[in-house]
Amino acid sequence: MRTHHGQVTSAEPVHTDGMEIVDAVRMARANAQSVLTTLKRDGLPQLSNVLHAVGEDDVIRISTTAGRAKYANLVRRPWAALKVDGKTFWSYAVLEADVELSELAARPDDAATDELVELYRALSGEHDDWSAYRAAMVADRRLVVRLRPNHAYGMLG
Repeated sequence: MRTHHGQVTSAEPVHTDGMEIVDAVRMARANAQSVLTTLKRDGLPQLSNVLHAVGEDDVIRISTTAGRAKYANLVRRPWAALKVDGKTFWSYAVLEADVELSELAARPDDAATDELVELYRALSGEHDDWSAYRAAMVADRRLVVRLRPNHAYGMLG
């Protein structure tokens, strides 16, 4: 046990400068809430709270719209970092990743919309009205951001 600012924690976190990607992906699978960092035109970070899902292929997927700052940043520089919290305040993983962007959803039956449906299912299960959902994806100009992690760091708790 250790104390930190007067609080007792149950275990000493293990800090690793080079966390194994598999461990960081495991943390991302356990918690779909995360913070996405992209780089603005001036090189400074832009952070966004996001929901993500990790596929069987270990690709991390996030839905966004073409009007968001993160989209413009990722078009300009297809790199991002995703910070995921662990079970305690002191445990976290950061996954740095090359990014691919899907096409914008242009039709309710196109591949981009199909991928958005799969992402929704992974995060929330079944939708009450898939036709309306698909139409909304097109109207919103939505797409999928795909992160392929190539470096990880953090603290295991």
